[in-house]
Amino acid sequence: MKENIIIVNCKVASEAYQILSMLRQDHEEDGFSVSHAAVVKMDNGDISLEDGFVAGDAVSGHGWKGGLIGSLVGLLGGPLGVLFGGSVGSIIGSSMDMDELKDKSVLMGKAGECLVDGETALLLMVREENENALEKKLKDFQVSVTEMDAAEIASEIDNVKEEKSKTILETIKDFANEVLGKVADQHDTNKKIAGDYDKSLAVKCVNGTFVGKKTENVISYKGIPFVGEQPVGDLRWKAPVDFAEDDGVYEAYYNAKSACQNEEMSDYQGEDCLYLNIWKTDEAPAEKKPVMVWIHGGAYMAGGTGVPLFDCHDFMKENPDVIVVTVAYRLGVLGFLHLSHLSDGKDYKDSQNLGLLDQMMALKWVHENISGFGGDPDNVTIWGESAGAGSCTMLPLIESSHQYFKRVIAQSGAPTQTISPEESIVCTSDLMDALGCKTVEDLKKVDSKKLVEASAILTVRLFPERDGYILPSDPLEAYENGAAKDIAFLQGCNKDEMNFFVSVLGETDFKLWADDRKANKFDKQLTDEEKALVEEFCKEGQTESWAPDSRLFSQSWFIAPAVRLTENQTKAGGKSYTYFYRVESSAPILKSAHGEELPIVFKHPEMTDVRPYDETFSKTMRKMWVQFAKTGDPSLTAEQSPDGKAKNWPLYDMENKTVMVLDEFDIHTEKETDIKIVDRERSYFLTKYYML
Repeated sequence: MKENIIIVNCKVASEAYQILSMLRQDHEEDGFSVSHAAVVKMDNGDISLEDGFVAGDAVSGHGWKGGLIGSLVGLLGGPLGVLFGGSVGSIIGSSMDMDELKDKSVLMGKAGECLVDGETALLLMVREENENALEKKLKDFQVSVTEMDAAEIASEIDNVKEEKSKTILETIKDFANEVLGKVADQHDTNKKIAGDYDKSLAVKCVNGTFVGKKTENVISYKGIPFVGEQPVGDLRWKAPVDFAEDDGVYEAYYNAKSACQNEEMSDYQGEDCLYLNIWKTDEAPAEKKPVMVWIHGGAYMAGGTGVPLFDCHDFMKENPDVIVVTVAYRLGVLGFLHLSHLSDGKDYKDSQNLGLLDQMMALKWVHENISGFGGDPDNVTIWGESAGAGSCTMLPLIESSHQYFKRVIAQSGAPTQTISPEESIVCTSDLMDALGCKTVEDLKKVDSKKLVEASAILTVRLFPERDGYILPSDPLEAYENGAAKDIAFLQGCNKDEMNFFVSVLGETDFKLWADDRKANKFDKQLTDEEKALVEEFCKEGQTESWAPDSRLFSQSWFIAPAVRLTENQTKAGGKSYTYFYRVESSAPILKSAHGEELPIVFKHPEMTDVRPYDETFSKTMRKMWVQFAKTGDPSLTAEQSPDGKAKNWPLYDMENKTVMVLDEFDIHTEKETDIKIVDRERSYFLTKYYML
């Protein structure tokens, strides 16, 4: 079987993603197999890697999603691939100078000679049993195909012994090392400025003057610290230290480290992680701009502000009338570990909810400093998805938080993403047993990498704690009692939330995970009558083996909690605009999966699965989000709406229960009871158990 490196140049960019999706399937019957694939783009001599996969990789084909949320279900394990798997989340969008790479890499040099400037292409590693088998498979696409013999390329690489015996995988490893080395060089750190600087890009804040970078009409300020001291050393597991006055001038050019997490999710991380980014346009408005503060998701175990998906440059060009801030927070066992019950734990009373306190400190920093960037500190919206949305629904329940924001946008997240003190203590015990620790002092001696590795046993178990101290013991009841009735909400869920996890894990592993979860949660907590209702719900209208569990966990984790939160907020006299997202990906399994809307709201059509979504729909969705942040009402007039048609979005009320249905070619309102978003009898009650 011949090994080839194949370049497929695509005249239509979307076809590259269609082909990528097709190649994830088994093609042995067609006479070929693809072991590695990447979508690449040449632009003015620079090449960027946009997406890719390694055959059999657990995060195959999910690019940024694999990098950001892949650890959510915790069953990935093992290396995620030399180049196009776990690494792709950190290198998407990174560009490398082709001349430099040509000098260093025979493979990349030859690939570069085949690429067409301005076009998108696929770089493939293929084993062909039948001659031109792949080319025949691509006959219906508008592409040109160039083959390069892997053995010949390997033989040309300098300083390699026995070149002709070099395998195609070893060849790509050489390339990967060069590319990843180039990316590693991009992890520059912000420095103190002693000499001259561009004062037009400088903003004086309480804790220093920060100088940003301008690209076109967008100015970004990256890696601004929002604490006085980073949570390292003796400050591990301590509440964030308030920022202090500083007269220094500092660069704000580069992303800071992500919080400690699985290394497959981020190659640039550390405990010194409490920084934020700010995005604005260079216009001088007559009045202060509304501020949108983004809190990332990732199961409270992964993610960060440096993820390419959260680059807001294009979003800002389209929406110059707001300012966007993206904030980091401590994750996993460094952000949500209960310690106060231990013999030496009395000084660690906050450790179970440090991630939330970090977010609070970031909001305090925004409140005191954002006016210097042209933002209105009295018109702040907190905004998140998944764990970020869960955080946004918990923050209003924290004492003194309402002074920092007045609105919430919550995409697929609710305060049900919490655990009890008892569950939290069990997590701590399991971690300490795994590490052989008895005290907090023992834990403090363990380096962060080992802590994260050991915490794999806590995946999808460790969440913010309903401690009755930072968070109320019953957050849903707190909403019903009016704890956040002065905060306006825009919130909702996606039709097929858990399909994302089926796609990430694979059908077999998802079924194993679901069975284990039900045995440890549903079977132990539900009454016999409730179990019968759930069983009946799962039997209804399903065909694929994984579908009943996906439907069940979509309801219990995301859909029912979103409706419950909306109704509790409404009952208390608060405002809630509610949506139901039904736009479907053309990728296998996904449909309207968890996170599918993220590339839309951040204006990254190149990061959608397989195909970009309708631009009019996408722009309308962004406009509604921005309109809510500006005014507290996401409705659009005909003049404001990209399609020229008014979008009247009514508040949810307990009589009509009207939601905005986000269909790609038909945004419209409908009663929740008519479309039956939640099963009132067989799944709605599950919310009382919180994170089943």
